[in-house]
Amino acid sequence: LGPAQWAAYAGAGALGLFGIGGLARGRTGRAWVLGLFGRYRGTVRRSGLLWVNPLLLRRRVDVRLRHWRSEPVPAADGGGVALRVVVLVVWRVRDTARAVLGVEDHETYLRECVEAALARVPVEMPGGPRGAGEAAGETLTRLVAADAAPVGLEVFSVQPVRVEYAPEIAAAMHRRRIAALDARHRASVLTSVVDSVEDTVTRLTVRGLVELDDYERKALVKDLTVAFCAGRGETAP
Repeated sequence: LGPAQWAAYAGAGALGLFGIGGLARGRTGRAWVLGLFGRYRGTVRRSGLLWVNPLLLRRRVDVRLRHWRSEPVPAADGGGVALRVVVLVVWRVRDTARAVLGVEDHETYLRECVEAALARVPVEMPGGPRGAGEAAGETLTRLVAADAAPVGLEVFSVQPVRVEYAPEIAAAMHRRRIAALDARHRASVLTSVVDSVEDTVTRLTVRGLVELDDYERKALVKDLTVAFCAGRGETAP
């Protein structure tokens, strides 16, 4: 074979390799962001067998609807008490070029947006004011969606799924809640005792069973209060 024939065979082989190297398989829910020498050259969203210039740099992007459950993130309630919140984010990549080229890692950027939003929005513990959880979720969704939109991310929902006190104050807040419950219980018992004493004294005097002056009335009220409290297992005040 002469030099011209060898050159022809080499050229044909190179073209064959070039053609085969450009074959690719597109998948539903996946896209490729194409670049050439640092410049954006387009996005491929087609599925099935296709051909892409092998000289182009391909970066695969997942454009399906995705759910992300965060790790415990620092937050605070309306009173400034430190909390740890786990949120569930529903999102997807809408603009592949911005998501890949606008930031170094769009998933890391989304996590930072969630942390920034939780630093601005108070989150209440379960059992707090009615509707506070829904309001916090709506506000978080709005803030995160606004921060993520410039980099091509579409956020549908950001909802707190677990709220707990920060470890450094969890024990103190637990004791505080128990004390508050105990105080409400004692107040309820005391109110019941006072009503019972008042009803008993009123019946005794109205029916004429006893005649009491002020001193005797006070003494009777005191004795009845002690008796009722002791009967309910409480210490007399």
